[in-house]
Amino acid sequence: MPLLQVKDLTVRFDTAGGTVHAVSGVTYDLEPGETLGVVGESGSGKSVHVLAMLGLIPKPPGRIAGGQVLFEGRDLLTLPERELRDLRGKKIGMIFQDPMTSLNPVLTVEAQVAEAITSHGLMSRSAARARAVELLDLVGIPEPRKRVKQFPHQFSGGMRQRAMIAIGVACEPKLLIADEATTALDVTVQAQILDLMKDLKRKLSMAMIWITHDMGVVAGLADTVQVMYGGRIMERGPARAVFNDTRSAYTWGLLRSLPDHSEGRVYETHTPGQARKRPRLRQIAGAPPDMTDPPPGDPFAPRNPFAISGCFQEMPPLVQARDAAPGHLVAAWYDLPKALAARPDLAGKGEGA
Repeated sequence: MPLLQVKDLTVRFDTAGGTVHAVSGVTYDLEPGETLGVVGESGSGKSVHVLAMLGLIPKPPGRIAGGQVLFEGRDLLTLPERELRDLRGKKIGMIFQDPMTSLNPVLTVEAQVAEAITSHGLMSRSAARARAVELLDLVGIPEPRKRVKQFPHQFSGGMRQRAMIAIGVACEPKLLIADEATTALDVTVQAQILDLMKDLKRKLSMAMIWITHDMGVVAGLADTVQVMYGGRIMERGPARAVFNDTRSAYTWGLLRSLPDHSEGRVYETHTPGQARKRPRLRQIAGAPPDMTDPPPGDPFAPRNPFAISGCFQEMPPLVQARDAAPGHLVAAWYDLPKALAARPDLAGKGEGA
């Protein structure tokens, strides 16, 4: 049995400007020990769908309009708040995006890590404090016995993120959700955090959902990649298949937007007589749809250079892609490989759509 089964999850926000269709019919399974990378632009429903299934969206204006979220066979959406609160942190850990706002500035790191343990009645306070030192050491914070007595403002950005990870894994959860956990960090610290997460996953044998807008992060971390747009899953499959045999025009646009260091325009530097190449940057034309009035068809159709008439009329189902690896799913009425073959100006290294 999958560890997590999300079935037709639908989330709405009722606002003065209308009802926001934040998540529409999201369905997927997560196996024990699997790492799922969820990617997409801001507003695609990545964070909202996991916050909704953990009961963390504000109600109102948010509401679950339909679906099921089965964790070890129990529907999280129908659990009493007390039982759901017991699962959060104990069996399902969470790492939030900004550790400076997620950590309490007036409590020591020791108190906050220990609270994650004592709130579930797993240890005494003294044992939890000792465990806090072990956890800081586990996540790579130097001098953990000294650091554990300090406050969040005395930590660097990378160390605060490591402290958040320590809280997230304090109870050795079966599932760890990381929401943009490395977005605010520089690339060196980001690489260290990613290596740490791989190591923790191996040691604790836990499944992970890693939410990010960075395709490069999931390429080296995830077993499965799930691409979301307009509150829907556009493509999902094994990471290697999604990156090497892309079937969604939206995924193709995201990958195409990555800087291309092999080709670029030459520009002069401030030093006379010297010139360097600037990586070529492409973008996806247009803007995300207004989710208070979502389009009737594929939400990406207005920005899709390969869209056909059906894309504007009906949302395609998420199905197995033709001649693709097993489990490689796509929601598209068009055939991307054929469309690219017919448009060599887009398939090559020309300007983006």
